[in-house]
Amino acid sequence: MLFGLSMWYDVKAMSCFWKEDQKKMEKIQELLSKYFGYEAFREGQEDLIRAQLARRDVFGIMPTGGGKSLCYQIPALMMEGITLVVSPLISLMKDQVMALKSVGVAGAYINSSLTPAQIRLVYRNVAAGMYKIIYVAPERLQTEGFCRAVAGIRISMLAVDEAHCISQWGQDFRPSYLQIVDFLRQLPYRPVVSAFTATATRQVQEDVIRLLGLENPLTVVTGFDRPNLHFQVLRPKSKPEPLCSLMAQRRHQCGIVYCSTRKEVEKVCDLLQEQGFSATRYHAGLEDAERRQNQEDFVYDRRSVMVATNAFGMGINKSNVGFVIHYNMPQSMEAYYQEAGRAGRDGSPADCILLYAPGDVYTAKFLIQHPGENPMLTPETQQLLMTRDLQRLEKMIGYCKTESCLRGYILGYFGQPHEKRCHNCGNCNRQGVQVEITPQTRQILECVRQIHKMLGYYIGPTAVIGVLAGSAEKRILSLGLDSLSAYGSLKSQNRNDIRTWVQTLESKGYLRTHPEHGGLFPTEKAGKVLSGEEQVFMFAEKAPAQPKAAPALQPEGGLLGALKSLRSRLALEAGVPAYIVFSNAALEDMARKAPCTMEDFLKVKGVGQYKAQEYGEVFLAEIRKYLGK
Repeated sequence: MLFGLSMWYDVKAMSCFWKEDQKKMEKIQELLSKYFGYEAFREGQEDLIRAQLARRDVFGIMPTGGGKSLCYQIPALMMEGITLVVSPLISLMKDQVMALKSVGVAGAYINSSLTPAQIRLVYRNVAAGMYKIIYVAPERLQTEGFCRAVAGIRISMLAVDEAHCISQWGQDFRPSYLQIVDFLRQLPYRPVVSAFTATATRQVQEDVIRLLGLENPLTVVTGFDRPNLHFQVLRPKSKPEPLCSLMAQRRHQCGIVYCSTRKEVEKVCDLLQEQGFSATRYHAGLEDAERRQNQEDFVYDRRSVMVATNAFGMGINKSNVGFVIHYNMPQSMEAYYQEAGRAGRDGSPADCILLYAPGDVYTAKFLIQHPGENPMLTPETQQLLMTRDLQRLEKMIGYCKTESCLRGYILGYFGQPHEKRCHNCGNCNRQGVQVEITPQTRQILECVRQIHKMLGYYIGPTAVIGVLAGSAEKRILSLGLDSLSAYGSLKSQNRNDIRTWVQTLESKGYLRTHPEHGGLFPTEKAGKVLSGEEQVFMFAEKAPAQPKAAPALQPEGGLLGALKSLRSRLALEAGVPAYIVFSNAALEDMARKAPCTMEDFLKVKGVGQYKAQEYGEVFLAEIRKYLGK
C-alpha cells in the first residue's frame, strides 16, 4: 500500500514538473515571437536559455550573428530581479540597448559616456524596477558608487559578453575582465553566470571557465561556420587598383575595409574618396569627437564604407554589412575571423576578401614586437603574449598562402570537423589545372641550403628570391651571395613566378618562415624532394586571380528596393540606424512574402508584435502600393 502511494506521489510530482516545464517553454516561445519576431530558435539557443532558467552556469561559443544576445535576454525577461551584462565597449552597450528598445524591452547602460546626473537617474530607475537588463563595463563593477547602487537589488544573472577578453590567450585580452570574479565574491549570493563569445580556441575556452569560476557550466559550441560568408584571398602585385575594382562591384553595398596601420587607413580612405566612394575612416589617432562622428555616419548609413584599423568593430552590431575587405593581413586567425564576421550578420550573403602581400608579414611582426607599454602587464606576461602572437601569425600566414579550402582552414584552426571542399570560397571555386614544379622546387631548396652553408643563418624570402633571380641588390652583393652556384639559377623566369613558387612551397610545408627573425628555412619534408622521392605540383589558374573591374551596380529596384527606401526614411525620422527598424534579412523575407494583412505581416522573420505595431501599417501600405492593391 505504501509502495503504491509512493508511486502515486512520484507520478504526481513528475506530472507537476512537466506541466511547469511546459509552461516555461510556452513562455519562452511567446517572448521569442512577441519581442524578436521569430518562431523557432537557432542551434544551441534553447538549450542555453533553459539551463540559465534552471539556475545553471552556461558558456556559449557561437559565431558572429549566431544570436548570442538573445540567449541571455530572454532569461533576463523571465527571471526575478535584474541581469547585469558585462560588455567591453561603449558602442556595444548603446547598440544593444537601442535594439532592445526597438522591440519594446526597457534596458539601460552605465558607462563613461553618461554624466553623473544621468548615471544617478539610471540608478533610481533600477531601484524602481524599470529595467530588467543593465549593461556595464567590467571596470564599473569595482566602483564604490555602482556597488552601493546595486547593494539592495537582486541580481539574478551576470552575463559576460565577449568572454574571450578574460584570457591572456584570447586575441583581445583585457585585464579589467579579471575583476568580474572579485565583484561576484562581494555579492551576498551568487547569481547565474553566463559567458558568450564568437571566437575561442580550446585553450581560451578552458581559460574562460577557470577564470570566471563557472560552476559545472553547460558549454554549447554551435560551430564556427558562417555558410553565408564567401571567403577569398587575392595576391595582387599592387593593391590600390584591385581594391577599387572590388569596390566598384559593390558600390551600393555597405562594407568595411580594414588596414593594419593608421597611415594605411588615411591613404586608403583618401583613395576611395577620390574615386567617388562614400568612405570615412576610424583609428585611434583621430580626435574622440571625429571618431564618434565617423562611426555614427557609418552606422546610420550616411557613409557606406568604413576604412579602419582593428580599433573599429568589436561591438558594432550593424547587420547590413555586405562585405569586409582586409587591405592588409591581420595578425591572427582569431582577429581575422572576428573582423570578417562583421559581414552578413543578418544571414544575407556577404564577401570576406583578403588582399595579401609579403610585406604584410613584416608589418604584422613589427606591430607584435612593438605593442606599446601596458602598466597592467608584467614584462614576463608581455613576453608570453608576444611569443603567443608570433605563433598565431604563423597560422594567419598559412591561411593567406594555402591552396586548400579557405573555410576548411578556418574551421580546422578552431578545431571543428569540416569537408575538404566547401564549394563557396575563392580556392574551391577557382578554375585551373595542376602543374608540376619539381625542378623549380629543387633549385629553390638548393639555393636556401647554399645560403645557410655560406652565412651560417637563413635569410628572408625576398632576399632568397633575389638570389634566384640574379639580383644586383646591394645587400645580396655585400653578403657575397652572387658567388653561389644558385645565384641567377632562375633568372630566365619572371620574378613574380619565383615568388609564387616560394609561397606555394611554404603553403605545402616544404619551406617555413621563422616567426621571429624571418629567415626562410627547409623542413624535413624538403628532403624527399631533393632525394627524388617526391614530386611537387601547384594549382595554375586559367584566369588571373586579380579581379577584373566591373561596372558599378545599379540601385536596387523591385519591392525590396522600395522597402529599403522606406526603411531609410523611417530610420532618418527616428534618428536610428536603418537596421534597427528592420534588418536586410527581414526586408528580404518581407519582399518574398509580400504580406498585405497584419496577420501575414507578423509571419515575416524578425517582425515581433512591437515592431508590427510600430511599423506595420506603413510597410503594408508600401507593399499594397507596389502590388497595385
